[in-house]
Formats: sequence, C-alpha cells, structure tokens
Amino acid sequence: MSVTRPVITVGSLTLASRACGMVRDVLFAAVLGTGPVAEAFFVAFRLPNLFRRLFAEGAFAVAFVPIFARTLETEGRDSAQGFAADVLSVLATILLVATLLAQLAMPWLVYALAWGLAGRADTFDLAVIFSRIAFPYLFFISLVALFAGVLNTLRRFAAAAAAPILLNLSLVAALALAAVAELPAGHAVAWSVPVAGVLQLCLVAWSARRAGLRLQMRRPRLTPGVTRLLRVALPAALASGVYQINLVVGTLIASFFAGAIAWLQYADRLYQLPLGVVGVALSVVLLPDLASRLASSDRAGARESFCRSVEICLAIGLPAAIALAIIPSPIVGVLFERGAFGPRDTHETAQALFLYALGLPAFMLSKIYA
Repeated sequence: MSVTRPVITVGSLTLASRACGMVRDVLFAAVLGTGPVAEAFFVAFRLPNLFRRLFAEGAFAVAFVPIFARTLETEGRDSAQGFAADVLSVLATILLVATLLAQLAMPWLVYALAWGLAGRADTFDLAVIFSRIAFPYLFFISLVALFAGVLNTLRRFAAAAAAPILLNLSLVAALALAAVAELPAGHAVAWSVPVAGVLQLCLVAWSARRAGLRLQMRRPRLTPGVTRLLRVALPAALASGVYQINLVVGTLIASFFAGAIAWLQYADRLYQLPLGVVGVALSVVLLPDLASRLASSDRAGARESFCRSVEICLAIGLPAAIALAIIPSPIVGVLFERGAFGPRDTHETAQALFLYALGLPAFMLSKIYA
C-alpha cells in the first residue's frame, strides 16, 4: 500500500485542524495577547500536552502500533482486539492515578515547568488554577492515542486525524462564549480543554466501533503483551523525550521574562503548521505501514515507503523552513498584530520563529526516523 494517498488524507485533515488552530491563535492574540492570563493558560495547557507528547503520542504510539500490527498479522483480529483491550484497561488505570496525583501536586508541577512565575504571584496562582482545570485532558487524549493507533493500523486514518479539529473548535467556542456572556476568558478556555478531550475520545471510539473493534474495560492485568509493550515503551520515551526536554527548558527560561512564554507559544504554533501537516502526517501513516510490511518480511516494500516519506518531507519541509526564516516578521504581523498583541510582541515572536525555522527540516525528519 503506497503511503501517498493516506498522507494526503491525514495531511488534508491536519491542515484543516491547523487552519482552525490558526483562527484560535489569532483570537487568542487579539483577546489575551501576551499578558498574565495568556501566560498562565499557556503553561497550564503545556503540562498535559507535555506528557501527552512524551508518553501517549511518543513512547506509547511507537511501542503499541508495531505490536498491535504484528498481533493482527500473525494471530488474527480477536487476539489483536484482546491485546488492545488489556492495554486500554492498564493505561486508563495508570492515567487515572496520575491525574489524581497531579491535582495534589499541581503547584510543584507548575513550579518545575515555569518557576520564574513564582516571582509574579498572581500569574503563578492563575497558572495553578488553570492547570488543575486543564490537566484531566491528559486522561482523555492518551486514550485517544490508543484508539488512533488501532485505527491507523487498520488503515482508517480520518477520525484520528480529524480529532484535533474538535480541540480547536472547543477553544474558539470558549472564547466566543466568554465574549458573549462576559465570562473570564482564561477560565473559559481552560474548561474547554477537558471538554475537547471528551469529544475527541467519543469520535475515535465511535470510529473504532464502526471498524468492528469493541474495546471494553477489563480488570487491569499485566499480560505478556502489556509487559512487552511497557518494555518497548521505555526506550521510545527516552528517544522522544529529547524534544520535550527542549520545550521544558525553553518554558522554564522564558518564565523569568514577562511575555516570553506567550512569544514562544505563538512562534511554536506557526512552526508546528508545516511540522504537523507534513512531518506528523507522514509519521502517522508510515508507522503502521512499516510495521505491517516488516511483519510480513516485505523489507523492500518497507524501504520504498520509508524513502518516499523522506522525499515528501524534504520537498515540502525545506521551502517552508526557508519562508519562515526569511519573512518571519510579516507572517507574525499579518496574523497576530491586533487587539492586545502589539508591535513589540510581533518583533519578539518573529525572532523566535526565525530560530525555530532553522530546525524545522531536522524535526520533520526526526518524526519519520523515530
């Protein structure tokens, strides 16, 4: 199966998601700007997304999809469904305990991620409140990653690729509701995050059911398949953790400078556009394709799919990186400079975007190589 057509499907839906995300970011910039509420929310939103990218979409996806694909290929659909159900039960239990512990330890988690905010008590306290509201998103989005892995292995890419659209629409709706009902915008968007997680989980679970897979909760058990998954996930977490460590260090340093967290966030959102549409789309499609081909000893086909993915990545990634590096200020100014987002914010965000652009092709390739 060629990776080109699925990449177009995933890329198109990811592009639609990023377009909704761009509308969201433009509204955020106009309403919240780079002030204390914006910084508090960005820190709160980064916490569950940090763990999501490190474990759910990083280590978990890399470990789960090949094992699920191999089980499906060699033992049949019933065995694969049983393995996925066991993983679902163990994962949900771990996530529930982690979420409850995080609620208790939230001030320390916020301090660890952005201790520079401790010097601005109001912003720090607001970040803790927003983080407690938004953190349960980790529970839902991690289960979304499991269902997405199942669907992608079955070559049903649409639902998982469309799920992020619901997050962006929820955030946009929250900002609109806050403006109409005169509610605090920060609290509105914070509450919309776990709501979006529920909606995303419903979408992929429904799609899995339509595909004929009914994953039901069981008593958590460390079966041989689950044990093998955990053993594979550890090195995968270490491999995917490098980029997340960069994000943590960047947020931590930025927290000592008023507005810097927001500047990095807006620059990151622009940099994530080509990374998500191309790099992530390719990696999502390539992983189950490689797993299935290698499980059936089709090494030549696996090599062809991999090389094709690298070619697509560089053909789009290099021009995108050059554009972001050459004209960062006009891009940021046109998109964000209005309302609470002023000229200084444009200048600082553009500087960050320029530096992000220099690493864009390498990060896109790293998604494929991982």
